[in-house]
Amino acid sequence: MLSRDSILQANDLPREKVQTPEWGEGTYVFVATMNGTERDAFEQSMLEGRKAANPNLNNIRARLGVRVIVDDQGTRIFRDEDAEALGRKSAKVLDRVFEVAQRLNGIGEKDVKALEGN
Repeated sequence: MLSRDSILQANDLPREKVQTPEWGEGTYVFVATMNGTERDAFEQSMLEGRKAANPNLNNIRARLGVRVIVDDQGTRIFRDEDAEALGRKSAKVLDRVFEVAQRLNGIGEKDVKALEGN
């Protein structure tokens, strides 16, 4: 059985390099796994000011992107308020980042349906 210390010291937040040639030759970003507190905040942001049956999916790719795009040290490079600007970037690139973020963070269709109350 795992101990408290072994659980708290486990490196369980991997990040993955995602190629973004549309943003410059040979470029890439890292997409990170959110911790539990970060994931809860992201989900809460989808519900703020709304009923659970009507989550805010507006600009969802960029809103997730600003939370998971990090530098090579794992530090976020965007602030939450950068989502609008990031949302004006290539949908193709944002979709690529979004797909990796979904996989790393266990965000799937079932999670969206849960937020919708279905």
